[in-house]
Amino acid sequence: MNQTTDFYDIDAFLSEEQKLIRASIRDFVSKEIEPTIEKQAQASVFNVDWVKKMGEMGIFGPTIPQIYGGGGLDYISYGIIMQELEHCDSGIRSVASVQNSLVMYPIYTFGDEIQRNKYLPKLASGAFLGCFGLTEPNHGSDPNSMITHFEDKGDYVLLNGSKMWISNSPIADIAVVWAKDEQKRIHGLIIEKGMEGFSAPEIKNKWSLRTSITGELVFENVKVPKANILPNKSGLGAPLMCLDSARYGISWGAIGTAIACYETARDYSLQRHQFGKPIAAFQLTQKKLAEMLTEITKAQLLAWRLGMLMNEKKATSAQISMAKRNNVAMAIQIAREARQILGGMGIVGDFPIMRHLMNLESVITYEGTHDIHLLILGKEITGIQAFS
Repeated sequence: MNQTTDFYDIDAFLSEEQKLIRASIRDFVSKEIEPTIEKQAQASVFNVDWVKKMGEMGIFGPTIPQIYGGGGLDYISYGIIMQELEHCDSGIRSVASVQNSLVMYPIYTFGDEIQRNKYLPKLASGAFLGCFGLTEPNHGSDPNSMITHFEDKGDYVLLNGSKMWISNSPIADIAVVWAKDEQKRIHGLIIEKGMEGFSAPEIKNKWSLRTSITGELVFENVKVPKANILPNKSGLGAPLMCLDSARYGISWGAIGTAIACYETARDYSLQRHQFGKPIAAFQLTQKKLAEMLTEITKAQLLAWRLGMLMNEKKATSAQISMAKRNNVAMAIQIAREARQILGGMGIVGDFPIMRHLMNLESVITYEGTHDIHLLILGKEITGIQAFS
């Protein structure tokens, strides 16, 4: 009996360092997060103590140079970290994705040396938690229509507007916020907790991502020093580059969730007996398990190859969209099939499947909806943009 989920021996492509990283993150998750994850999900509470511990483990800023407190690792290593986190829970991976791809990445890529040295080491250590403000209450898939804006007031700019569905925001120390100047050009600004007129109310009653915290960002005449504007890139392309980085991490993370659901269903089917034999002996159960493993394997190959392209700085936005779209859809389908194999037991907290399934309903929407990624690929294929 073959119980591995590495059916095509992708481990053979990994370095010893990458395997060690995977083992250390897996051990950390199993000891520090998994024992209480179901309780946290049922209570819809984010454990803020995890932030500091994740920083100590090098989960924040793995691809950021070590001079700024990062790990200086490659993108395969980053993907592996995301996969191990999401094997446990999408909400936990979301916290790390935001910190890495949507906060540290833009500060490093678009910021100056003063900004990098001021913020990146604290973010890497977990002393600071960040969030990313792009989506607005009336502008999600069309961020270019944002209304959040700022006016030049000499030594500072005056920021007004709001952002919605912002992971980490109620407890974040800083927010990387995207807003338009008086010429309607989009810029990134670093907003610090405590700035007058800045608030971040929590969004309650979520059925998904209950182990992470989500909120709004509200700006009412917030005075932002010009030194807090990211100077090295403006325009919509800047936040979209951040989203590419986040989508890459999601393409790996979704595999972790799929593996967790597959393993749970496989193990349960071998133990659960009906009609005098384990349900794993029935053809329809074997069909489900075989198809699950096939789709996981395809997603693993897609993510690994994309990681190689990321390392070579050759990955395109369309390639990243394909991986995010395919792998999340794969994971949500596996979660649904796994739930069926478990029958009624699939809906209770004794098993992780319903928690993963609810989480994936958010993952398939955020960082570009399932349909938007389809249209990004359509534009790549035809040269015609269907959503403008």
